[in-house]
Amino acid sequence: MDLFDQNLNKENNSDNNSPLAYRMRPEDISDIVGQDEILSKNKFLYKAIKSDNIQSMIFYGPPGSGKTSLAHVIAKKTSAVYKKINAVTSGVKEIRKVINEAGERLKLYNKSTILFIDEIHRFNKSQQDALLPAVEAGKIIMIGATTENPYFEVNSPLLSRSRVIEFRKLKTEELIKIIKNALNNKNRGLYELNIDIEAETIKFIAELSGGDARVALNTLESVVLISSTDSNGKIKISKDLVAESLQKKILNYDKGGDNHYDTISAFIKSMRGSDPDATLFWLAKMLEAGEDPKFIARRLIVHAAEDVGLADPMALIVANSAVRAVEFLGLPEARIPLAEAALYIATADKSNSVIKGIDSAINYVKNHDIDSIPFHLKDAHYAGAEKLGHGLDYKYPHNYKYNYVKQDYLPGNVENIFYNPGNNMREKEIEKRLDFLKKLVEEE
Repeated sequence: MDLFDQNLNKENNSDNNSPLAYRMRPEDISDIVGQDEILSKNKFLYKAIKSDNIQSMIFYGPPGSGKTSLAHVIAKKTSAVYKKINAVTSGVKEIRKVINEAGERLKLYNKSTILFIDEIHRFNKSQQDALLPAVEAGKIIMIGATTENPYFEVNSPLLSRSRVIEFRKLKTEELIKIIKNALNNKNRGLYELNIDIEAETIKFIAELSGGDARVALNTLESVVLISSTDSNGKIKISKDLVAESLQKKILNYDKGGDNHYDTISAFIKSMRGSDPDATLFWLAKMLEAGEDPKFIARRLIVHAAEDVGLADPMALIVANSAVRAVEFLGLPEARIPLAEAALYIATADKSNSVIKGIDSAINYVKNHDIDSIPFHLKDAHYAGAEKLGHGLDYKYPHNYKYNYVKQDYLPGNVENIFYNPGNNMREKEIEKRLDFLKKLVEEE
């Protein structure tokens, strides 16, 4: 199945029966609004498209940010045959069919095939594995589109053979430009309808669209369709009419900044700040706004380790259990284990000793010339290791009182202290034990 119907050359974006968002789809890179970070003239992707030298890529970003629009541009500009499958409806059989046809095409006509996979994160492991040999052998050039973080959702071997291109959420001013383009376009837009709409109302639609161009254009079109013509032959679009049609959207994306990044930030800071009520409030806001529960669960794991850490290691276990619950239950039931994990983190003792310790060690490794691993710590289990002196003079702690014996575990030139116990009950116990072991050595 081709990307946009069977024959791209017969596509007619000016078809008035098609949705406005479809008709206004960009025809060239210059038509794409936003994403300057990846599509400006000095960037890799711009040069790759212009030179018709496309590599396997994964487009990652929020809905309506231009992933499919860019695929449409590539479909128009590339000399390769362009195919599309959707991960929701396609199985391994269809994938293999496309791959086999691509292989024959390359062999017989030396013509490449670009395969666009919408919602690639919905492919399971076996479906992704079926793609891997073809991508590796160059039978297909894969372009996947996903709203999910590919580093979590795409198999590592496939990911390593693709370039991840991240799209950002569109800004309000960019959505305003997209809406104005649709209002003023004579061939594909709404120009002929003689629409009367104030700049403030255009901005209002843009602000309520959550960075999603498709939502902005669909909103504009839906309001136009239900509006009547006045005595002057104009269609008057008011803020009140937009507000009425987008009542739920206003609740979720008000001017106060209730959006993806700010809300998750408020949620995290509330847990870190030990405020259970604020934690539940921001969690509820995210769930009601349609936030992906897997995204929330992943943040719980991070902050169980970052903000609670060794002060209460059970926090990480509870957070991991919430992830499993999300996968097993789904919403609405998963809201309960998510809330339990969030409250556990919010009410637990806090310590950032883990993140400070690992970041300190990483920084040291990056910036210092480090001696070799001490011989007594090297692996002595293979033939010939003893002759090399590996493991020689290693002291097995369990052979000593308190299962501890003093010996060097760091390279000779590393004397830094990376872990400093936090000021909480559990890490005070850890500190006591470390002091006890230190005194044992001093007494010897």
